[in-house]
Amino acid sequence: MKKTSSPRVAYFSMEIALEPDIPTYSGGLGILAGDTLRSAADLGVPLAAVTLAYRKGYFRQILDGAGNQFEQPQDWAPERRLSEIKPRVQVEVEGRPVAVRAWNYTIAGISGETVPVYLLDTNLPENSEYDRGLTDYLYGGDQRYRLAQEIVLGFGGFHLIEKLHPGQIETYHMNEGHSALLSLSLLERRLDQSFAGRLKQLDIDGVRNMCIFTTHTPVPAGHDQFPRSLVVQVLGRDDIALLDEAEAWQGEALNMTYLALRFSGYVNGVAMRHGEVSRGMFPRYEISAITNGVHAITWTSPAFSALFDSYIPGWRNDNNYLRYAISIPLPNIREAHAGAKAELFQAISRAFGIDLDPKVLTIGFARRASTYKRADLLFQNPERLRKIAREVGPLQLVYGGKAHPNDEGGKNLIRRVIGSAASLADAIRTVYVENYDMRWGKLITSGVDLWLNNPMRPQEASGTSGMKAALNGVPSFSVVDGWWAEGHIEGVTGWSIGSDEMAEDASAEIAALYDKLEREIAPMFYGRPNRYTEVMRYAIALNGSFFNTQRMVLQYLTNAYKMQRDVAIPV
Repeated sequence: MKKTSSPRVAYFSMEIALEPDIPTYSGGLGILAGDTLRSAADLGVPLAAVTLAYRKGYFRQILDGAGNQFEQPQDWAPERRLSEIKPRVQVEVEGRPVAVRAWNYTIAGISGETVPVYLLDTNLPENSEYDRGLTDYLYGGDQRYRLAQEIVLGFGGFHLIEKLHPGQIETYHMNEGHSALLSLSLLERRLDQSFAGRLKQLDIDGVRNMCIFTTHTPVPAGHDQFPRSLVVQVLGRDDIALLDEAEAWQGEALNMTYLALRFSGYVNGVAMRHGEVSRGMFPRYEISAITNGVHAITWTSPAFSALFDSYIPGWRNDNNYLRYAISIPLPNIREAHAGAKAELFQAISRAFGIDLDPKVLTIGFARRASTYKRADLLFQNPERLRKIAREVGPLQLVYGGKAHPNDEGGKNLIRRVIGSAASLADAIRTVYVENYDMRWGKLITSGVDLWLNNPMRPQEASGTSGMKAALNGVPSFSVVDGWWAEGHIEGVTGWSIGSDEMAEDASAEIAALYDKLEREIAPMFYGRPNRYTEVMRYAIALNGSFFNTQRMVLQYLTNAYKMQRDVAIPV
């Protein structure tokens, strides 16, 4: 395994999906981070990443027959799988010193280049019982717990990177605002270095030249913020003074998004439309857009990987070559999809004892169970759904997704989906996949015939599940928001649900969903299979070739990191 040159970029993310059985991710943010790092390794980008170890993970989801969600810890032991990094570092929480160690996970790229990922861990005997648990749960606990975690990530991660790679890091990339406290460490360092022996002065511009920030959340409630009283209690006195002097408060709260915006010289949203929404939310800041992608090698099913290897041998090194999927014969596309569909159905049969019919139009919806994603939209008119299944062609549904343990709205959403599916069981077979994770994500996005996505506009920042589906020839049927505003060509790469004008009229949008399913999609699937397969092929050639993290990382290199000449860019 080749060793990549010394890191020049430090990538900080609250969650990173490394492997299905390493529970350091909850959903799209972590999946995106993991895919980013895999493509960085493929391209030989000199980068190192920092996250937390989460010894008890996010949670293991258990569903009962009524759709009630129960949670269990996902215990794992980093010491059994990873090597410890020396040295250790220390942070201060509520005036107490907290020791932090790190475990190393190495991501190897297709040419042997590597990206190290450092997983911070406070489970050390010298720490108090409370402090030992600070790196136990992803998105667990109360605000005090979350702020303490963000101290470990921001301050602890910065100090670790400084010790491991002294003087080498040119760019600090904050993937969401959770790590924004690292900017205070940078500010303090530049204050000491630039003005030692003279009147001390904040070098905010110097910090901004070193930081970039990617925001993923177009909903104000999705941005971490902590009341000043809590921040004063948990942070050290010097850090409070820096926040005051840098005017980094938002009223009487510390908003981590605003902190990241204040100290970042480059800020981007994760889709073109999300960039527009973000500029409306934060009008004082210049915000660009780099549309998300997915790691093509990771998310392409074995059947389609073999097909691409046969017809497009350069696709692994250069995802742009997937545009030549347009020349793959339609029967070969159908055969590869049949293989992916069989793999999904076999996994469902083994796990849940439910046998699905490979000849039936199978619709997939598997995402985090959050109310704005509206997982139950398809069930709003059950009699219309029955009519479609009866008169146009049978339907099968595959659902999946976890609700945050404290999100009662999300939990109710799961109950509604499972309850609605039960009421339609005599006409439509539905599977709700328990404990949706990376492994199930790959199986479902590649094995269904149609990918359904119907969030409330404009609350979809990007969405990457439809990108995974596209790599496997699965067209999207989606509200035109997030990435689909760029990937959607009606009847070519998939289909839209409603229009922007319907954003405030849910009933019209629901009617549009049923109309298109009944009059266009299902009739094409059953009556014009070659035409449907053409849509599948276009999804690969037009969307799979573009919406990947190889293209995305190259855009970060050019626009944000500004080091594209140092990386072997595929041509």
